Amino acid sequence: MKKWLIVSLGIIVVILLISPWILILFAKNEIHDQGIPVRDNLLEKEPKRRVLALFPHPDDEVTVAGTLMKLKEDGHEIYLACLTRGEKGKSSGIEDEVYLAELRTQEMMASAALIGADELILQDYPDSGLSSLGLDSLKSIALELIQRVQPDILVSYDSKVGLYGHPDHRLSGLAVEEVFIANTGNPDFSAAKLFQVTLCPKQINLALKLSSGFQKNYPEDITQGLPIPDFSVVTRPYFKRVLKVMEAHQTQQDVLKDLMPYHREVPAWIYSRIFDREYFYEVKR
Repeated sequence: MKKWLIVSLGIIVVILLISPWILILFAKNEIHDQGIPVRDNLLEKEPKRRVLALFPHPDDEVTVAGTLMKLKEDGHEIYLACLTRGEKGKSSGIEDEVYLAELRTQEMMASAALIGADELILQDYPDSGLSSLGLDSLKSIALELIQRVQPDILVSYDSKVGLYGHPDHRLSGLAVEEVFIANTGNPDFSAAKLFQVTLCPKQINLALKLSSGFQKNYPEDITQGLPIPDFSVVTRPYFKRVLKVMEAHQTQQDVLKDLMPYHREVPAWIYSRIFDREYFYEVKR
């Protein structure tokens, strides 16, 4: 009887030890497409580069925070440009747009510091109103930023969806893409590569089930959806710091929970092994 009890306890201990790893393997298979190459970094075996990540809102940088941290750790220069102050992001219940813009400016500054950005460029174009400026004006704004920073590498949203369908996301991504393509062969244009943050097909399917933003805005026509990633970048070592970047945006916690669903309920050591990478599409000229 005693021997049987010891064996039973041993089996239970083994099950308890291996069950989280089984969960991790199962979950990773459900949300990652194994055919997409995995990189250790956005830039492989390249000398020091200057990277400009250009997004419309404070908190958009969360989507590439782990990748930017890795780039900074490897000695590259990181510049963050934010086109608006996010005054329309009222999910926290704050209706005063001037006050909200001040709060989100402070949040963006804290986020940039956590990422380790060499410079944060905060502009003041209308949140949820970039369409009122027109695409040509947005392209001029993007070109001016590129000429000012002189980056070797650009990072932005995609031009079809804007990750989950926000018009500002899509328009800013489109403006950067068209400027990049139009300046092919221009010796005075510094940027040699443009990477757009995207999701793999399995992540899109999951987001359509869990995220209200995706359900509301993602196109039904899959040919108009997000670009298929060329590769992903491993970001697990930076998971805790990425969470701090998310937490810096206190006014946007209701929105950001869609980006990492259930991350508060699942232990970080498990979650970080499941959501362990960021996906990118490289724009071809």
